[in-house]
Amino acid sequence: MKIKTVIVEDSRLARNELKELIKKHDEIELVGEAENVDMGFELIQQQAPDLLFLDINMPEKDGFELLEMLDEVPITVFTTAFDEYAIKSFEYNALDYLLKPINEKRFTMALDKVKARLEENNEEKSAKLSETSQIFIKDGESCWLVKIGEISHFEIVGNYTRVFFQDKKPLLYKSLNQIEEKLPNQSFFRANRQQIVNTNYINSVVPWFNGKLKLKMKNEEEIEVSRRQSYIFKDKMSL
Repeated sequence: MKIKTVIVEDSRLARNELKELIKKHDEIELVGEAENVDMGFELIQQQAPDLLFLDINMPEKDGFELLEMLDEVPITVFTTAFDEYAIKSFEYNALDYLLKPINEKRFTMALDKVKARLEENNEEKSAKLSETSQIFIKDGESCWLVKIGEISHFEIVGNYTRVFFQDKKPLLYKSLNQIEEKLPNQSFFRANRQQIVNTNYINSVVPWFNGKLKLKMKNEEEIEVSRRQSYIFKDKMSL
């Protein structure tokens, strides 16, 4: 299996260094390179790569801003000149990072992680996200790459959508309707106008007033299902 790969890196020297390392691995198919975020965005939209080698610190827009622009984030390995301690200050869940200049052994280790992740993911890409698809969220100085299946629910907050996963509740600058269009139907359900829930995170379902239902989530959140959606939910869950 060929791993379709894109490099987004402003330094020509660093791009060449990566390309020399890639040449030693026949399974990697380099489908393009870009020297800035906007070019990288266009390239990713065109090629839909499996793997992205991404520089963090670039002029005009940085690597995190590129990830924010994408609906679905490829498996991402950051390439950076930051030292290890600076890297750990970022709250993200990138698969791996490589410090420049990149060590060949370290590159191979990162590639092994990529292969393992690809085996976990569904091979077929569709218009919808799968539970193993990743989205990037940046809220203030904190950043996360989150698998769709790890999100318990989404909630409207003005022009933003709050995303609930683990003990985190960051804001994503997308509307709930935009998000709903991309979510896998089998596990996500529109409970009401304000919230979408991951049915895998429902702990119990309680009858509520006027034919409504209340969902008690595994993270102790409680979500009310509108009367109209309650009928649909019962049918969906065979209740």
